[in-house]
Amino acid sequence: MTQFSRNISRRTFILSAGATALGTIAANAALGQTKIKPETTKAKLGFIALTDAAPLIIAKEKGYFAKHGMANVDVIKQASWGATRDNIVSGSVGGGIDGAHILSPMPYLISEGIVTNGKKVPMFILARLNLNGQGISVSNEFKGLKLGVKSQGFKQALAKAKAGGKELKVAVTFPGGTHDLWMRYWLAAGGINPDTDLSTITIPPPQMVANMKSGTMEAFCVGEPWNARLIAQKAGYSALVTGELWKNHPEKAFAMRADWVNKNPKAAQALTMAVMEAQIWCDNPANHEEMCKIIGADKWLKVPAAEILGRIQGVIDYGNGRKATNPDISMKFWRNSASYPFKSHDIWFVTEDMRWGYFPPSTNAKKLVDKVNREDIWRAAAKAIGQSAAIPKSTSRGVETFFDGVKFDPANPAAYLKRLKIKKV
Repeated sequence: MTQFSRNISRRTFILSAGATALGTIAANAALGQTKIKPETTKAKLGFIALTDAAPLIIAKEKGYFAKHGMANVDVIKQASWGATRDNIVSGSVGGGIDGAHILSPMPYLISEGIVTNGKKVPMFILARLNLNGQGISVSNEFKGLKLGVKSQGFKQALAKAKAGGKELKVAVTFPGGTHDLWMRYWLAAGGINPDTDLSTITIPPPQMVANMKSGTMEAFCVGEPWNARLIAQKAGYSALVTGELWKNHPEKAFAMRADWVNKNPKAAQALTMAVMEAQIWCDNPANHEEMCKIIGADKWLKVPAAEILGRIQGVIDYGNGRKATNPDISMKFWRNSASYPFKSHDIWFVTEDMRWGYFPPSTNAKKLVDKVNREDIWRAAAKAIGQSAAIPKSTSRGVETFFDGVKFDPANPAAYLKRLKIKKV
């Protein structure tokens, strides 16, 4: 038996055990049907064609929204994160949306007017949608470097290209968003300044593969299934999946306009309850194949289910001969408190956006997080669906450690910033 076969056997055992535990959770959730009466049955929610939009898609397709009194929820595909931003600013009354599957830093950037030309549109984060599940992929031009979690080899290649007069580019999905931050962290850890050593461009997730094929950029950071799709089309390889960069890192959020939540607090809780039950369903390995078929449909991601399933299961083909099976760094929707919006994680997002100049150095991260993060709604929703045991004891997950040994203490973000060598502040 090969090592890869042994890994698959091990994965089967892990997922089988996980299925039993999650099956119990799902059964408990079924007992917790809401008794609250929402102020409205309607909401317009946006999503981007990414695997981590699954909780919103499944909440719609499996009837969780309707179960909790929100029978008229529209889940609407957005062309890009910029479109998500613009439609949130408009709100449903202006032809836009009330909330969305969204990059976790975006509600902060929108609330403070950082990415909206100064127009502040207060938002609330109601839940985290997933942990892990993103990737940094590189063009075949650099296959010989065998880039991995360490980017040092890339630095020499960039310097050589620059000396030859060629401008190299990396693509992210939104300035100051998670993919921008993962890419910047990875580059900076290898001694590459993302603001001076190369150019960073913004490309919508579904367009990443086509742009890599056309030579628009040399590397990109995006959520699944677009890294796996790049490899299926033999157009590049993955240097890493982001669970290797920061194990169990927070990723997308479920967020709403603050005025909508303030007007419809019971409806906001009902939406959160539906999303949480969908997350429980999505995290059950027994549902993975069905989930991939549902979200892969043309009206959702428009991607073959087989190209979504592997990385959901933790079976990773990096596209350069390297293969691994590790469910523990795959996308998580519920286990490991994936759904709970830890304030400590949002403090990191705000701090990291300060590092790169998106937020001013004077930003009080804790104060801003306390204003936007509504983990109190999550807690109420968890109790209502019979998941009190899943509520963390603290709003902080504590000190976090990155792949390069750097630690982030949410109680002292200034010390973290001071330690970093490459930064704007």
